[in-house]
Amino acid sequence: MSFLTHLECPICSQSFASEEIQSFCSDCQSPILARYDLISAAGVVDRDEVVIRQQGMWRWHELLPVHNIPNITTLGEGDTALLPIGNLDILQRSINVWIKDESTNPTASFKARGLSAAVSKARELGLDHLAIPTAGNAGSALAAYASRAGMKSTTVMPVDAPKAIINECKLYGAEVVLLDGLISDCAKYVAQLVESGEWFSVSTFREPYRLEGKKTMGYDIAEQFKWLLPDAIIYPTGGGTGLVGMWKAFKELRELNWLEDSKLPRMIAVQSDGCAPIVKAYESGEDHCEFWTGAKTIAGGIRVPHSLADRLILEIIYESGGTAIAVSDEDMRSAQHKLSTQTGILSSLEGAATVAALMKLQADRTIQPEDKVVLFITASGLKYL
Repeated sequence: MSFLTHLECPICSQSFASEEIQSFCSDCQSPILARYDLISAAGVVDRDEVVIRQQGMWRWHELLPVHNIPNITTLGEGDTALLPIGNLDILQRSINVWIKDESTNPTASFKARGLSAAVSKARELGLDHLAIPTAGNAGSALAAYASRAGMKSTTVMPVDAPKAIINECKLYGAEVVLLDGLISDCAKYVAQLVESGEWFSVSTFREPYRLEGKKTMGYDIAEQFKWLLPDAIIYPTGGGTGLVGMWKAFKELRELNWLEDSKLPRMIAVQSDGCAPIVKAYESGEDHCEFWTGAKTIAGGIRVPHSLADRLILEIIYESGGTAIAVSDEDMRSAQHKLSTQTGILSSLEGAATVAALMKLQADRTIQPEDKVVLFITASGLKYL
């Protein structure tokens, strides 16, 4: 079913058993990553056979962390559309821009991929109550997949989270806790309850398997581009699981010899200028981020003052020849309007941030007209109306 062998800290290379409940590397304060026997997988798994399997994220099951099929908890996530957007008026002499529209996933966001993987593996490990600190969409995804698996869930989110998402979590049967603060405050609350033994946290990067679901976005792109990857990927970055996950996917595909070219995309992180710890660190040439004090932006999904994966995110940006860029709330609102009125795609503000970033990147010629570029729409704007 899976070629998963173990978990590993990317900082100190310490190994962790995948058949036991794990969180993160406390020595390095780093996420731990799932590792697979890709040499054996390459001899058994046929790329072209995977392509013709039933659509959905779990057709990549050999490269995902669940060993026993009955533990898979799915609502049909993955295989989202890749849409050309040549009619968008911000494009400068270019028809090489596509949108990867994750809003068509269950619960209307890319969070469905990560929580499908995390809940499935938690089920396999015998856990029964999962908790998550969230700005919104991860909470509703956990609530839905936990319900699907017959598990309990608790979502802890800021009191100013979208009302539609709060109600969504409740309808899925989750316990909802609202706090006056940021997602970092919610994370502290969850950590206290985890220490008491009441819950297991599936907070971003504090367990290893949400990343595995998110990496399938990279598999999707590779297949949709006929195994020749685009020149650049522009991604809204809060915790950073999508960016780290896709880079992991591209490295795995290259090791499997499934890519037609060894060149990997430039990874571009987009943040709000009201909460831009990755941008600040990148512009200073640092290898880690400082906590962003006074985080403020209308895009709750990227209002993340600090990510446990800050070192990994920066390493990927540097290694890929990418960059990090901040946009304003006004830029996001304008881009959201352009995107919906000119392409028919109603994006969340986080996704619209990638369109705003593209405008800046074209202006300073970081993105050239001939570049093949993918923008990620991570969630539907409908949840925020």
